[in-house]
Amino acid sequence: MAILDLRRRNGTLFGVLTLVHVIAISAQVTTRSGVPLITQLAFGIFADMQQVVTALADGVDGAWSRYVDLRRVRSDNQKLIEEIGALRVRLQRQEALASRAAGLQSILDLRDATSFPTAAVSIIGGSASPEFRTVTIDRGRDAGLEADMPVIAPAGVVGRIIRTAPRASKVQLLVDRYAAAGVLIERSRAQGVALGVGGALLRLDFVTGSADVAVGDRVLTSGIDGIYPKGLLVGQVQSVTREGGTLGDITIRPTVDFSRLEDVLIITGGFVAPGEDELP
Repeated sequence: MAILDLRRRNGTLFGVLTLVHVIAISAQVTTRSGVPLITQLAFGIFADMQQVVTALADGVDGAWSRYVDLRRVRSDNQKLIEEIGALRVRLQRQEALASRAAGLQSILDLRDATSFPTAAVSIIGGSASPEFRTVTIDRGRDAGLEADMPVIAPAGVVGRIIRTAPRASKVQLLVDRYAAAGVLIERSRAQGVALGVGGALLRLDFVTGSADVAVGDRVLTSGIDGIYPKGLLVGQVQSVTREGGTLGDITIRPTVDFSRLEDVLIITGGFVAPGEDELP
């Protein structure tokens, strides 16, 4: 074992001495440009190492830059999404305001075109029942409103006031199952009563069996009920049935969209029910 260790040490020593000898010789040998060979070799080794280190550093810097850019892009995208959401909300508000302004303008135009004294009011609530159709308006007895005052919209008849409070009133819509209005067919002047049935349509009743009624006829108030002035638009005849040559069921589609009402006019006076000699 001692001999083996001695041989290993001698071999290591020989290798070290050989390397030193080679380095010494390289230091004395010069290249064609006059630079010592050992210097040239060292420069090449260090240059290669520098290129590797530089490449690694550039790779790390590039990866970090891409990561930072990605985070910035994500942040910018999130900001854009939030801004787009805010713009959409603002646009919806502007559209709602524009729609409300158009509705108010139509109410003002109707008020100017109506020969009766009127009061413009806003709807602030509605009934939950699908059959008993009522809405609440934002003015009442303090504004001079009373029961049975008719309510109209630019599209036609809405209903009538049935109950008042100091600062609010309840309006029975024309489609309420207990609502009714005296009406006439504009074309033929045939008279009857439009009855609410709790749904979207009205039923035309109390019409003589020989009356001239056709689909598409416009239906107006006749004024004989003492509530609605004569000549207000109610709707159009949607269907007519005949039994043995006489009129059967007649349905009317109201011209007012009761689900979209916001502002209406109250007719506060200025008319009376027509006398018998005034009936068409």
